Amino acid sequence: MAQDGSARAALAAVAAAGWGDAAPPFEPGDTFSPRRAAVLMLFGTLDHTASDRPALASAVPRELDVLLLARAATLRSHAGEVAFPGGRVDPGDADAVAAALREAQEETGLDPRGVEVLGTLPSVPLAFSNHLVRPVIGWWRDPSPIRVVDDQESAAVFRVPVADLLDPAHRGVTVIRRSGQEWRGPAFTIEADGDEHLVWGFTAMLLDALFARLGWTEPWDRDREIPLPG
Repeated sequence: MAQDGSARAALAAVAAAGWGDAAPPFEPGDTFSPRRAAVLMLFGTLDHTASDRPALASAVPRELDVLLLARAATLRSHAGEVAFPGGRVDPGDADAVAAALREAQEETGLDPRGVEVLGTLPSVPLAFSNHLVRPVIGWWRDPSPIRVVDDQESAAVFRVPVADLLDPAHRGVTVIRRSGQEWRGPAFTIEADGDEHLVWGFTAMLLDALFARLGWTEPWDRDREIPLPG
C-alpha cells in the first residue's frame, strides 16, 4: 500500500464487503429501541511533516489521515470525547449518507462536494445513548478548510495521520470497573494542534475494527492500560 490510491481502493473494498469477522463487539441489550444515527469516517491525504513517524509493516502511506473532532466538555452526552463527525438521521435526510455529510459540514465546515462516498458499513448499536449508528466511509477527493463551527458542540477539529493511530506506542486499552464488573476497550493516544487526546469508547472501537478488517493493524500491547481522562 505504498500509494494513497491503494488505500482508497482498500477502503472502498471494505465498504462494499462489510465488517466480516472484524465486526465491533457491541451488545445492544434486550431493551434497545434505537434512534438512527450516522458518522462520517473520512480519509484523505495531507502533507504531514513529522519525520520521526515510524515505518509500519502494513506500509500504510504516511500522508494518509482521518478526520476527527473533540466534543465540547459541556455536552450532556459523550462530553469531551474524540469522535467522528456525525449525529442523528433527521426526517429531512434522504439516508444515512446525507445525514453524515450534513453533520460533518455543520460540525467541521467541510465542503461535502469534495467528499467521495465509498460506501457504508453495517450499522453498529450504541446502547449507552440508544442509537444505531451507520458508519459512512468517505475519501476526501478535494479537501476543504476545517474549523470548529459551533464551540457549544466541538472543542477542536483535526486530521490525524493513520500511521500515528497504528503506531503500537500510541495504542492501549481503557478499563471501566463498576460493581465488580470490568469493561475493556481499545484506545489510541494522539497529538493534534499541540494537545494530547485520547480516542476511546465507540470511536476507538470503530477504528480498531476497521483497521483489523483492512489488515492494517500492527501488533500492540493489549495489556497496557491507559487512564481515562478525568
